[in-house]
Amino acid sequence: LYQIQTKFRDEPRARGGLVRVREFTMKDGYSFHEDPADLDAYYPHVFRAYMTIFRRCGLAVVPVEADPGLMGGTGSHEFMLPSNHGEDTFVRCEGCGYAANREGAVAVPEHDPSEDLRPLQEVPTPNCSTIADVARFLDVPERRTAKAVFYRAGDALVFVVIRGDIEGNEAKLARALGTTELAPAKEEEIIAAGAVPGYASPIGIARGGEVVVVVDNSISRAQNLVAGANKVGFHVRNVNFPRDFAATLVADVALARDGDRCSRCGSALRVRRGIELGHIFKLGTKYSLALGATFLDRGGQQRPLVMGCYGIGIGRLLAAAIEAHHDGEGIAWPTALAPFQVVVTVLNPKEPGPSAFAASAADHLARAGLDVLLDDRERTPGEKFHDSKLVGIPVLVVVGPRSLSKGEVDLERRRDGLRQRSPADPEAILRAAHVLLRAESS
Repeated sequence: LYQIQTKFRDEPRARGGLVRVREFTMKDGYSFHEDPADLDAYYPHVFRAYMTIFRRCGLAVVPVEADPGLMGGTGSHEFMLPSNHGEDTFVRCEGCGYAANREGAVAVPEHDPSEDLRPLQEVPTPNCSTIADVARFLDVPERRTAKAVFYRAGDALVFVVIRGDIEGNEAKLARALGTTELAPAKEEEIIAAGAVPGYASPIGIARGGEVVVVVDNSISRAQNLVAGANKVGFHVRNVNFPRDFAATLVADVALARDGDRCSRCGSALRVRRGIELGHIFKLGTKYSLALGATFLDRGGQQRPLVMGCYGIGIGRLLAAAIEAHHDGEGIAWPTALAPFQVVVTVLNPKEPGPSAFAASAADHLARAGLDVLLDDRERTPGEKFHDSKLVGIPVLVVVGPRSLSKGEVDLERRRDGLRQRSPADPEAILRAAHVLLRAESS
């Protein structure tokens, strides 16, 4: 089932033209299946259909693995159009082509070679409550430090230990914890757990109860780090996991960075900005269970429907197409999106010969299935050509008295300005227009 509907979003700061607005048009689709295997078999068909749609719209999207987020489910893909003006970020491997939304991307940061574990050493670090301060004071790179980040997840305090030069990824952390309730912890909550804000250390922090210690993979690959000492004005050198502290959970909770290594092939990852034009999900039974949407299987047993969800932002797609296909004279619509495929322009509509021929040619093209606009306005040729390019109609047919007297008409392709002549015969004009339109769509 699918629908194209106007939707609304409580967007506090509308921006980006048609990219992020409060009222927008969406194509939403849903599929219903008897089991996950049936959904898994159907999902690739929608994926390929979406890629075909975007290709026909002239948009070189990158399909990326994505975090389902609040929608839930077992998997999803976003369709990103690379753009420096995009609000989303994704990573792509230069080697194997792996691509994922940055919130869910798996990356391997560069790390120093293994070395022997050295004994702990407490050192004074006056007025050094940030990683940058500590690294500068002790003359060590930030990658040789461990930082503490605190969150509240329900009733639990979450103590995240991650390498000092790497940002945490809240989406990954929430997924690792199996929660949707994640917020920065308050200072009094950190103190109550036995940690000192600005100088917090995982050493000596008791796990269990209301404290969850999450160690990022970057910590498990590093040795002899500098970490807080849980004492104002002091840090500890040569901290090592798991020798010096324990974890409730070891997981990848890092935000992928440009230059990190691909977890699949080891090549470099590149971070790109993009515009999300579509998103597809394997929802599973999350919503059917909540709504009691069931069916009777072949054995007469009542079971919840397994669902898929598929969306394309129509307004975003149009905005992206304009961004990708324009020049100083206006829009150059891809054929699939153009309001008309061909515009037949009469240079002087007051002359009955050219005017009648233009009307006849436009009618012939329309009866052949093309979307045709007849421009017989009493305007100067320059105005008509300007308007045609501004609107972005893919093919322009010019009917003028001089060329018509020679038995010819002129055609021009909007995308690149390619011009050609055709015999002044409606069928010949149709063939020439089809050639230009096919090239326009390729």
